[in-house]
Amino acid sequence: MPAARRAAVLGSPIAHSLSPVLHRTAYAELGLEGWTYDRFDVDEQALPGFFDTLGPQWAGLSLTMPLKRAVIPLLDSISDTATSVEAVNTVVLTPDGRRTGDNTDIPGMVAALREHGIDKVETAAILGAGATASSALAALGRICSDEIVVYVRSAARATEMRQWAERLDVTLRIADWDDAERALHAPLVVSTTPAGVTDTLARAVPERPAALFDVLYDPWPTELAARWSAYGGAVVSGLDLLVHQAVLQVEQMTGHTPAPLEAMRKAGERALADR
Repeated sequence: MPAARRAAVLGSPIAHSLSPVLHRTAYAELGLEGWTYDRFDVDEQALPGFFDTLGPQWAGLSLTMPLKRAVIPLLDSISDTATSVEAVNTVVLTPDGRRTGDNTDIPGMVAALREHGIDKVETAAILGAGATASSALAALGRICSDEIVVYVRSAARATEMRQWAERLDVTLRIADWDDAERALHAPLVVSTTPAGVTDTLARAVPERPAALFDVLYDPWPTELAARWSAYGGAVVSGLDLLVHQAVLQVEQMTGHTPAPLEAMRKAGERALADR
């Protein structure tokens, strides 16, 4: 196996990605000289051609939108976790050309919650039903003992979430977005919406909120997270998720464990502060 290996994050758009900062920090901390990690703007149409260029020096790829599902036909195998949500965010490449897909978002969410002392909850609420919601549903299915309530803005999204819940064997209840303020009283609230969508909910945060997991990290804090924190509630950020899923990627791609979580987190915080 060659000493120098390559890895990269692919997606479109990709210029905003913090993955290079996190992975390069890990390589430096682990003493992996000659390892490089880049970013490439690749859409669904260009993905097969990009894969055709990969040589034996490549160790792995991180994938973001819109590639998490598009990559599946290009792989030799995918993990049960990735299969459960039909989404791959990690590809491990071996010198003999084998391509294996995994999803580190789901265990990354669980690890980020656990780090904040959230191991088990009776129920939880998910705000939104977009691309991240299925992974959130899968993660919550591992820690929730009762139903998960998803607040959606369209009938089509509601149908999709019901399908995911059936596939994941999760007890689900659909609620209308107009009633989203009720979600804020749940033991755990997971916001999977784009920036700005939950801003109007900030005024409805209860005086003693429980726990909020907001998957955004830029801009940070969101208005909802800021109000939640001001009222003394536990807040898990999108950076927490990004770091924990990246730790798992580094370990899979390099074979070195444990990856340097704290160094990676600090590097991510510095990079965000410089933006």
